Amino acid sequence: MKIVVIGGTGLIGSKLVALLAADGHDAVAASPGTGVNTLTGDGLAEVLTGADVVVDVSNSPSFEAAAVLEFFTTSTRNLLAAETVAGVRHHVALSVVGTQRLPESGYFRAKIAQEQLIESSPIPFSLVHATQFFEFLAGIVDSATDGSTVRLAPVLIQPMAADDVAAELRDVAVGAPTNARVDIAGPERFRLDDLGRRFLAARDDAREVVTDLTAPYFGAVLQEDTLVPLGEATLGSTHLQDWAAR
Repeated sequence: MKIVVIGGTGLIGSKLVALLAADGHDAVAASPGTGVNTLTGDGLAEVLTGADVVVDVSNSPSFEAAAVLEFFTTSTRNLLAAETVAGVRHHVALSVVGTQRLPESGYFRAKIAQEQLIESSPIPFSLVHATQFFEFLAGIVDSATDGSTVRLAPVLIQPMAADDVAAELRDVAVGAPTNARVDIAGPERFRLDDLGRRFLAARDDAREVVTDLTAPYFGAVLQEDTLVPLGEATLGSTHLQDWAAR
């Protein structure tokens, strides 16, 4: 199959392209760096010619509310329109576990808008909701930092390795469209504040984690289970200790 990966040169996309190519598929990495820009539409028609599946793992370069909404809505509209013309049979998009429970956050409102566009399109689809990546723990901690203090809520979090995210996306991409959401997560649950302490200690980082029930997470206040799957989920195999040892 020809599978085009939008955002195919990024963290998840590059891993996914490599997995698909190793399985014998015609895997194409599409990004502004390869001449494909979903915001402007440049290069879309060319790269989608003959494509069976499109996997969108792209992300907004800005988390500012208006900018991120513009990115996801414009990019998704352009992409779906080009896919319709090209006859793409399966649209796969990577999203985040808990997105529908975080409407206070501008970023997650934009992801909700993206998903609504995909669900209303005539193209068969699969939405893959992943928990936070181990690779993004630094960003989570940094976003909660004020001076030498890191304020994190003691809520549940079930992070997973980027390698496992890519592997699950590979399986979804080559399978039949689900026309639904599929949750994927790591094999272990932690408390976010405790995980922050472990992360900083492993890096000999002197910042102090303060437990704060009202600490915002990218603009939203979290409930106990906001960041973890509420029902059935496919679990990755990589534990935090093994990922950290790599």
